[in-house]
Amino acid sequence: MPSFLEISPDKLNRLIGTPGAPRIIDVRTDEDFALDPRLVPGSIRRDHAEVASWADSIDADAVVVVCHRGAKLSHGVAAYLRHAGIEAESLAGGFEAWAAAGPAVPEAKLSRRDAQGRTVWVTRARPKIDRIACPWLIRRFIDPNAVFLFVPAPEVVAVGERFGAAPFDIEDVFWSHRGELCTFDVMVEEFGLASEPLLRLAQIVRAADTARLDLAPEASGLLAASLGLSRMYSDDLEQLEAGMLLYDAFFRWCRDATEETHNWPAPKKRA
Repeated sequence: MPSFLEISPDKLNRLIGTPGAPRIIDVRTDEDFALDPRLVPGSIRRDHAEVASWADSIDADAVVVVCHRGAKLSHGVAAYLRHAGIEAESLAGGFEAWAAAGPAVPEAKLSRRDAQGRTVWVTRARPKIDRIACPWLIRRFIDPNAVFLFVPAPEVVAVGERFGAAPFDIEDVFWSHRGELCTFDVMVEEFGLASEPLLRLAQIVRAADTARLDLAPEASGLLAASLGLSRMYSDDLEQLEAGMLLYDAFFRWCRDATEETHNWPAPKKRA
């Protein structure tokens, strides 16, 4: 059972994907990471030996530290972060315990990182559905500090090449529609995130994004809200920030509330 300085994989899994998720820092050695080069969703890698130099740069109220087995490296880094005034816990059992029970993201699938350690992505301007859903997925499950560049469609690939950004939701690139699947579907699969809630959300996104509203009754609502947001915001990044809340709500419904119904007014009793 985890101590008060640890968090269990199950509890952490409930927090990942929500706006209040802790910052997750992977401090496995290069040798241990090479044994399984995947990451707890949303985590970043840092050198445990350099914690004194990067501790003050952590912009988060709470941190979970991950090492190979949840022993000396994660507990030492967590203690150092607590000394720096950051609430920090160690992941009980480390990455080994996580990999046995939770989803893990292949590092090789991540885009290049910029000088500040952020993944960078580029897509077409004036997003509607897929181009808001995919950034939401990346921010909540891949890289909370990810940078998104919205540019004219003909310039997406060239901007990606010049600025080290991964192009998405445009023809003839890796992160795009495949057959009947939309880009959100592809990202869920390729990033190893195929949980029941995300697959349910992916079906809603696909239905709204590909005009097949019969696939999911919730798709009409997502389509209407998405088109409304696109009319409310002329700035794509402002629209993305507003869309984050929309997808947070849809995700929590997919995860926790699909069986709940609205029961007011109550049915009238027969006379």
